[in-house]
Amino acid sequence: MTSPVRLALLGCGTVGSDVVRLLHEQSVDLAARIGAPLEIAGIAVRRLNRDRGDLPVDPALFTTDPLGLIKRDDVDVVVEVVGGIEPARTWLVEALRAGKSVVTANKALLAEDGATLHAAAAEGDADLYYEASVAGAIPLLRPLRESLHGDRINRVTGIVNGTTNFILSAMDATGAGFAEALDEATELGYAEADPTADVEGFDAAAKAAILASLAFHTRVTAADVHREGITEVTAADVASAKAMGCTIKLLCIAARGTDAAGRESVSVRVHPAMIPRIHPLASVGGAFNAVFVEAEAAGQLMFYGRGAGGAPTASAVLGDVVAVARNRLAGMHTASESAYADLSVRPMGEALTRYHISLDVADRPGVLESVAGVFARHEVSIATVRQGPANGGPAGGGADAELVIVTHVAPDAALAATVRELRGLAIVRSVTSVLRVEGEA
Repeated sequence: MTSPVRLALLGCGTVGSDVVRLLHEQSVDLAARIGAPLEIAGIAVRRLNRDRGDLPVDPALFTTDPLGLIKRDDVDVVVEVVGGIEPARTWLVEALRAGKSVVTANKALLAEDGATLHAAAAEGDADLYYEASVAGAIPLLRPLRESLHGDRINRVTGIVNGTTNFILSAMDATGAGFAEALDEATELGYAEADPTADVEGFDAAAKAAILASLAFHTRVTAADVHREGITEVTAADVASAKAMGCTIKLLCIAARGTDAAGRESVSVRVHPAMIPRIHPLASVGGAFNAVFVEAEAAGQLMFYGRGAGGAPTASAVLGDVVAVARNRLAGMHTASESAYADLSVRPMGEALTRYHISLDVADRPGVLESVAGVFARHEVSIATVRQGPANGGPAGGGADAELVIVTHVAPDAALAATVRELRGLAIVRSVTSVLRVEGEA
């Protein structure tokens, strides 16, 4: 074997600790796969005196000077599992420009400013790998940027946040409301003390940007992604979805299409949606992730597994470490970015989707005709209508009634304008729910 490949590990929290453990437990196998042993040159942490239990590492390797560690001549590869934009961006740019390959799980940084990292990698002839940034242990990004490089991907639809999937799965299984399901997720450790990034869709939006960038050879940032969370999803919404043979999932959807001028473009969005229970993603429960890819030659592909957690994420990190270490020994590196297509990102209003709309209306003759007229004015076709007493009460006698309308596919702007006009009708007491519907239901 040749000289060791030496790693600088930035961060030693949940993921970093599992990286250290896997490096120790699988050291012989990893060395055989690479053709050289892996060694930890140093570990950058915030606090040196933190209790790290029985972590199999020499305490002398810990430092509070990450930049100094990165600049050391004996460091070959930098592994970053700290997260956040700064100072992580400064650290990784420094490493890449110096020709040191980087393995990162930092989805937020990649989604906000991946272009800077890719440019630094090209400048330093270094590798930039980030499999662990999306969907944990699921081998997903490398298939998109390597295995499917000879194909044309048209659509990527995924469940990429385990916290929200656990919450929505619990609501579907038990009939619980959002707050109750969130409390359960927090108690079981699936939700952070501050769950905002998950339940408001920020985490999924960052991952959607990364997936779209790889799938469509176009730079997509988190700011380009239309984002909605799950905090407004109610138990009544879940029950209504069940009545349609659907379930509700927080989906990231990236799709090719054409913009208003007829030019090829992409749309990228994250929002809750009803999907039919026969769809492959509908059966993905708990904190699991899954991504459904549609390509012209390969057809439909689905990637499924644990999307978060220390050990699954560490597994993805080490897979990348093996790849970049092999490249280093071979005296080569892999191009980190393919953005030649440079497609524009369509606004959400141009995305084609369907709506499920629940209305509380006056129960009197002519109501349905008035409501249908609003849809007609916005050129939105109605697929199904279900009418019944509001809140389960008796029909007739001037009481309110519930109308549940599912549309055919239409531009989101036309659907949203329809809902706005419905809210202003005197006969509409309230628009009680609006959810998108994806897939055939």
